[in-house]
Amino acid sequence: MTSDNSFLWGSATSAFQIEGSSQEAERGPSIWDAFCDIPGNIADGQTGQQTCDHVRRFRDDITLMKSLNLQAYRFSVSWPRVIPEGVGRINADGLDFYDRLVDELVAANIVPCLTLYHWDLPNALQKRLGGWEHPDTAKHFADYSTLIFDRLGDRVKHWFTINEPWCIAFGGYIGGNFAPGVQDRARGFQVGHQLLRAHALTVAAFRNHKHSDGAIGIGLNCDFMFPATDTSADRDAAQRAILDMAGWFGDPVWFGDYPKELRDAYGDILPTYSDEDQRLLKKSIDFIATNYYFSDIVRANPDAGPLAYERITYPDRPRTAMGWPIVPEGLESLLIWLSKRYGELPVYITENGIALPDETVEDGKVHDAERIEYIRTHFDAARRAMDAGVDLRGYFVWSLLDNFEWAHGFTKRFGLVHCDFETQERTIKDSGLWYADWIANGGWDANESPKPCCINTAGECQ
Repeated sequence: MTSDNSFLWGSATSAFQIEGSSQEAERGPSIWDAFCDIPGNIADGQTGQQTCDHVRRFRDDITLMKSLNLQAYRFSVSWPRVIPEGVGRINADGLDFYDRLVDELVAANIVPCLTLYHWDLPNALQKRLGGWEHPDTAKHFADYSTLIFDRLGDRVKHWFTINEPWCIAFGGYIGGNFAPGVQDRARGFQVGHQLLRAHALTVAAFRNHKHSDGAIGIGLNCDFMFPATDTSADRDAAQRAILDMAGWFGDPVWFGDYPKELRDAYGDILPTYSDEDQRLLKKSIDFIATNYYFSDIVRANPDAGPLAYERITYPDRPRTAMGWPIVPEGLESLLIWLSKRYGELPVYITENGIALPDETVEDGKVHDAERIEYIRTHFDAARRAMDAGVDLRGYFVWSLLDNFEWAHGFTKRFGLVHCDFETQERTIKDSGLWYADWIANGGWDANESPKPCCINTAGECQ
């Protein structure tokens, strides 16, 4: 594979995690602001009020992107920054900020890839309607999205409706460790249902828009599941486990409904789509977008819930600071699975990265050889998927900057660039220098071994 205009090397962020809530382009409160205000929800009691202060420093951050040789940048728009109450009054300063951001990216020859929703629902909609549980929120989201198409669609051609709807529904409403902190399976299923309706309505609006010459999809988070043994029971259990994650939101946007296995398992607790919803959902993606971090092992267990499987984490793999096992071959298997199931569409790896412990700046440098190895081995796995026929079009490292990592606060660092959250000083890590060199050299060819790392033993880029 060569790095040309058909493939995008990039990095990714999200609004709440990096922007801060500075007076410039001030935003309304989101459900994550409300969640942060509850003691005990966030590590060290941190909030997203300042984080990386990207709203005021975005030009400097684009200069960093250029130094990293990024060809593309995936970011999200904050709905409450643009429409503070979720509906009604438009914050002109907030909309202008994204206008300037996109202009600067285009001027830097960096492709803007825009996510319309990355978890920061206007809190006013949560209080007034119950947030994503209410069908009207899907309509409001489509209206907000249309406003963004109107303003930015002449320059943005790569669109993502919702990032990781599985995390929103399961983390926010079933596990309760994400905003708004509910623990109710039936409500979580309803939230997932309305998120998919919001996606469908937004895609319909996009495809009828004057700026419809781009492509649009949804950001799926998917772990791959390997069977614990080669028995048919464990193989079938592993497939059910993949459907319970990737298929939950992947099947509706391609086939128009949930997987049969989920309907059979969950029965009436799983909501039903109207004929019109199904019509709008079916083939409502132009590409497959997946966020991948790790895989697990699965075995059949008839006593382990409606889908009769249990996940067993790898006992002998190195782990990230998040506690996740490092399983690069799972990315290869996932890409092949997604491509075969969903029409062999173009595929983007929209997030892939690693949190490492104890990353500190020493003499102006951050040595993170483990991140370099993680990125390199995972893209090697992606290259094998390409050799198997997957039409991979882009790879985005999570993340550009160390940032506010949701309930973990500032305790987990994923960035190619170190951020001192007190001084706001940015320091490109060894991994960022390596990634810049890798992009400059076109990645590696499908028939070649990976190029050696440009970082020498002293931590310097050769």
